[in-house]
Amino acid sequence: MKTAVSIFALAAMAITTPAQAKHHEEGAMADKAPPTAEDAKKFVEETEQKMFDFSVDAARTYWINSTYITDDTDALAAKVGAQGTTMSVQAAIDAAKYKNVKGLDSVTTRKLNKLRGGIVLPAPTTEGAATELNTIATKLNSAYGKGKGTLNGKEINGSDIEAAMGTNRNPEELKEMWTSWHTQVGGPMKDDYARMVEIANDGAKELGFADVGAMWRSGYDMPADDFAKLTDKLWGQVKPLYDELHCYTREKLNEKYGDDVQPATGPIRADLLGNMWAQEWGNIYDIVAPAGAGDIGFDTTELLTAKGYDAIKMVKAGEGFFSSLGFDPLPETFYQRSLFTKPADREVVCHASAWDIDNVDDIRIKMCIKVNGDDFTTIHHELGHNYYQRAYNKQSYLHLDGANDGFHEAIGDMIALSITPEYLVQVDLLDKGKVPNADKDTGLLLRQAMDKVAFLPFGLLVDKWRWQVFSGDITPDNYTKAWHDLKLQYQGITPPEDRSDAPFDAGAKYHIPGNTPYSRYFLARILQFQFYKAACDAAGWKGPLHRCSFYGNKKVGAKLNAMLEMGASKPWPDALEAFTGKREMDGSAMISYFAPLMTWLKKENAGKSCGW
Repeated sequence: MKTAVSIFALAAMAITTPAQAKHHEEGAMADKAPPTAEDAKKFVEETEQKMFDFSVDAARTYWINSTYITDDTDALAAKVGAQGTTMSVQAAIDAAKYKNVKGLDSVTTRKLNKLRGGIVLPAPTTEGAATELNTIATKLNSAYGKGKGTLNGKEINGSDIEAAMGTNRNPEELKEMWTSWHTQVGGPMKDDYARMVEIANDGAKELGFADVGAMWRSGYDMPADDFAKLTDKLWGQVKPLYDELHCYTREKLNEKYGDDVQPATGPIRADLLGNMWAQEWGNIYDIVAPAGAGDIGFDTTELLTAKGYDAIKMVKAGEGFFSSLGFDPLPETFYQRSLFTKPADREVVCHASAWDIDNVDDIRIKMCIKVNGDDFTTIHHELGHNYYQRAYNKQSYLHLDGANDGFHEAIGDMIALSITPEYLVQVDLLDKGKVPNADKDTGLLLRQAMDKVAFLPFGLLVDKWRWQVFSGDITPDNYTKAWHDLKLQYQGITPPEDRSDAPFDAGAKYHIPGNTPYSRYFLARILQFQFYKAACDAAGWKGPLHRCSFYGNKKVGAKLNAMLEMGASKPWPDALEAFTGKREMDGSAMISYFAPLMTWLKKENAGKSCGW
């Protein structure tokens, strides 16, 4: 999965020093009069200006560190992180003073709540906590960026091993890559991660939360416990579709590799699914493609190669989709300042991300682009973040964000759903005479489901694991066992070898050492289909939902922009309603999209022993 870089989140990694805490306490005692609504409004305005100014310099520092990893840029990033987190936690502490003030307007109340609960990694007022927390966070992020595994005993870097996992069909080599990556990247992080959790939990408690997990769950315009129930409800809606897909995929892997590698019953071996984390399975479509119906009629990678696409041309194509909806072109600085390919002379964090450097128009993406269908989709996704960032750039600082973090992830994915054969014809990638007929729909939908549906349980379990780590239900000596227990429970996946004694397999997934909350990706998988159906309805589409493309529809673009420009200024149900007409997140649009596939899978799985 991909992640957008929120500068508020970067600046909000938490911390305050004893000197600042003392100042806060003395100020509170000196101020005898209780705070007023006007005091609260003034505090918010002053805090927003300070954060805005700081965020620009911080973003530039983080950008340099991510695109030029050295000991020096690590140190600079850690220093800026300490400054930003000090500012953020002090603001959170001060915001708490106004929690019960009478007469607060709704905007001020919303901003105070965001200041108090919008910190990714809060730290306590203990001396040295700021430096220690940010040093650990920077160290973990850089360790992942420098991470390497092996293939046939030779070192292989992160982006190359991800690509190899998608194309290699040798089970012993897959096992080597999977095992080496998890051991060499995740293992060394364990002690630092455990210490980071300890510090951050102390900070969360000072801000009135039970732990960091509860703080994260509080950011969805509902009580923390209600959010956990909402994710379970959404999973319940789509789980039957995943179960059928798992059953079908396991059978095909058994046919490919035999009982000794992949048994016909029980869980699926993780390294056989074409992805280091078994989070998306589209890379093994060649294995699961149904006889006589598996050929979807085109291969996006082959189309891109045949048309001479390179990294820049792929990005230009993504920009073209948004332009067709009526959005303004990207600024020239986007092409001058983004990182599109992996430099040969230095270490960078290749994990794709979208950046808003100045909170206005200095938007960028950071990717190590390869000319293939996956990266073509990823580019549309990352640009979705950038266009969202620019749409809400007239909002005040604390509202420079998505309606909730799932919205941000869903926008680009909604656009990517519209990369249908019709769209590929419109952009001259596919000849009109080669558009697949309806008899190819099973293959089209199965190929989509291997990524979109297969991801759902993984998107849910990452934060379920972290919530239990933060609450203390999962302890450091049980990190890896609990990780794989959840993968078995939700995904029906098992590692290629026993990992019960491995130190920290979860650390081999970027978002764990990168401290990026993950529920947003689960929500995005649900929301993208809800958004997509709303766009297709607005465009007047009458055919099968999965064949809809709204490319070139200015009416859809105007309606979409109306939601995007709201940013985080309103509760997410208001933003959802502005585009879809509904106020509840709902998995039914995804079920509608894949309904023909669900019918087909049930027939294929009839009489088989499904489940694990």
